[in-house]
Amino acid sequence: MLDIKFIRENAEEVKKNCKLRNIGCDVDRLLELDEKRRKMITEIGELKEEKNKINDEIKSASDKAALVEKGKDVKTKLEKIEPEFLETEKEWKKLLIAVPNMTHPDSPIGKDDSENKEIERYGEPPKFDFEPKGHEELMIDLDLIDFERGAKVTGAKFYFLKNEAVFLEQALINFAFEKLVKKGFVPFTTPDLAKDKVLLGIGYNPRGSETQIYSVENTDLNLVGTAEITMGGYHMDEIIPEDKLPLRYVALSHCYRTEAGSYGRHSAGLYRVHQFTKVEMFAYTTPEESEKMHMEIKNIEVEIFKELGVPFRVVDICTGDLGGPAYRKYDLEAWMTSRDGWGEVTSTSDTTTYQARRLNVKVKCADGTKEYLHMLNGTAVAISRALIAVIENGQQADGSIVVPEVLRKWMPEGMGVIKK
Repeated sequence: MLDIKFIRENAEEVKKNCKLRNIGCDVDRLLELDEKRRKMITEIGELKEEKNKINDEIKSASDKAALVEKGKDVKTKLEKIEPEFLETEKEWKKLLIAVPNMTHPDSPIGKDDSENKEIERYGEPPKFDFEPKGHEELMIDLDLIDFERGAKVTGAKFYFLKNEAVFLEQALINFAFEKLVKKGFVPFTTPDLAKDKVLLGIGYNPRGSETQIYSVENTDLNLVGTAEITMGGYHMDEIIPEDKLPLRYVALSHCYRTEAGSYGRHSAGLYRVHQFTKVEMFAYTTPEESEKMHMEIKNIEVEIFKELGVPFRVVDICTGDLGGPAYRKYDLEAWMTSRDGWGEVTSTSDTTTYQARRLNVKVKCADGTKEYLHMLNGTAVAISRALIAVIENGQQADGSIVVPEVLRKWMPEGMGVIKK
């Protein structure tokens, strides 16, 4: 969340930013409650101080009756104001956490994803000399996936990977980990569950009708939608010495998403599913190193997909498509025959202090001062989307699939082509 002091001092700029990001926030009501809350904090403090003073005076007073009556009056005032303060603070906090991060001055201004700006392109869409198929048809023909039994066992948008697809999934994971560990990232596997407060800290809504999260009934636990959640919570309520930064982590997790309202032609097959595996990069940095780290993560994503040999582009996400936490975001979009267009395969965000403030993660600077650090995240490979890109761009006229060379050492007997 933003610092309330910053919002007070930059109210018009914050309101303009909310409008550009298509996020409805009542900043005026927030500031009204903020003023009321601050006055109530002062009043409660003064009443408690008076109460303590009266209690001290009673101990030595010869005539206690008047002081007792005065104490009762103070107690009555506290009993009236404290519940009102709790209600005020509850609404104040709800409005505060709804305010999005500020936006990088170079982010494109636009209403939705149609106005994201292409900034890099690697390769061009393939020109097949045959009628290309989508990954769903290709995988079913090669007995690599079973959506029908996935739906029978679990429900729509679940699936079983089979045969060579299982090895292809593991190859993508191993490829990403091998590359990132060499670059100094510390490897993790994370829990599949996280507490409500961690999800709220990262910027997800874990409960209610608008959530995209699966919650566990009668607990404060939720299935995570990304390892960004668990790795963001890893240092919650901690102070990290400046000389330990930056921290670079790479984490493997299962990801669970309800994908409510996401059904449609372009969501077919593996593009939008309720469960998938993902390798996620996460970094903690000083504010001064934040932008440099963001470029490092973006460039690693580019390196991964260049080596996979699929055509893709990098887009700078516009204001209306940024969501709440990101200060700036880049997506990689690979060419997909099933979409006859580009489809997102990775994303990387610099959230500046937005998540760190909510999760209370600070850096202890060399001069002894403490401040909120910056937190960044980026997809190395989301297996379901990476499989689409690899399979559709690697298809051949006979329905076989060419395995990217960088993955072959993890395939059975170095397999270079998946055939019937």
